[in-house]
Amino acid sequence: MATTTMLFLRALAAFVALPGMVAGLIPWLIVSSDRRANAGWFGPGLALLGAGLTVLLWCVRDFYAAGKGTLAPWDPPARFVRVGLYRVVRNPMYVGVLLLVGGWAVLSGSPALVVYGIVLALAFHARVTLYEEPWLARTFPEEWRQYAASVPRWLPRVHRRPRRSSD
Repeated sequence: MATTTMLFLRALAAFVALPGMVAGLIPWLIVSSDRRANAGWFGPGLALLGAGLTVLLWCVRDFYAAGKGTLAPWDPPARFVRVGLYRVVRNPMYVGVLLLVGGWAVLSGSPALVVYGIVLALAFHARVTLYEEPWLARTFPEEWRQYAASVPRWLPRVHRRPRRSSD
């Protein structure tokens, strides 16, 4: 019981420390100092925020339940995670954070927040390709090889249905 409670507290602390800062505090600071921000689009902004939060929480839960770890680089999952949204793309947590930042940008109409989102996306890509994927390849060699070959990094594959013949 104590181990489960400790893991939950570590996962909660990592959630507040990382996405809470990157997709919450920093965007708020950017918008509050961006003189060019104006009233954005309320509905689409809320939709993106909701989608981003849903994706992020789902991924945190999968890291906690299936991976027995957290989203924090200093406390990664002990098991390879390929459940939930990780069956569709390899980095859904980063996608969720970018959806959150995009939602804040649309909601606030802040050009500076759009720039922050672009820089963040580039930083995420660099982190994934230069650090996370090599670490996964070393830590879970066979699982990673199969997973990387079958699951796309950022965007889900769109499967087209074969055309039926008119015969």
